[in-house]
Amino acid sequence: MWKKRFGEEYKDQDFVICRENGTEQDPRNLLRLMKRLIRASNVTSIRFHDLRHTHASILLSEGVDIVKVAHRLGHSNPKITLETYAHLIPNQDNEVADIFHYALNRSVSNL
Repeated sequence: MWKKRFGEEYKDQDFVICRENGTEQDPRNLLRLMKRLIRASNVTSIRFHDLRHTHASILLSEGVDIVKVAHRLGHSNPKITLETYAHLIPNQDNEVADIFHYALNRSVSNL
């Protein structure tokens, strides 16, 4: 939306959070806004970085592939993401075992 509005004057620096014209946002302004929103919402206070962890946690608990989450977080290697968030990945052992079981039964019945 802002890119269209500012046109060629928009400075696309690939920031996650920026001012309307694409330039760097002062982090203190962002933290002040976050604190005001937390107070107004009457929710438990968290650090700004906790939003990143919450984002990754929700994606993983919903079954989003670890490689996609790693890319979204900007991790150079999914191993970094896996080491940090492995405990949040839904246990799919039973599902995998069932798939193997049915595939094995199909193979045996085709003999």
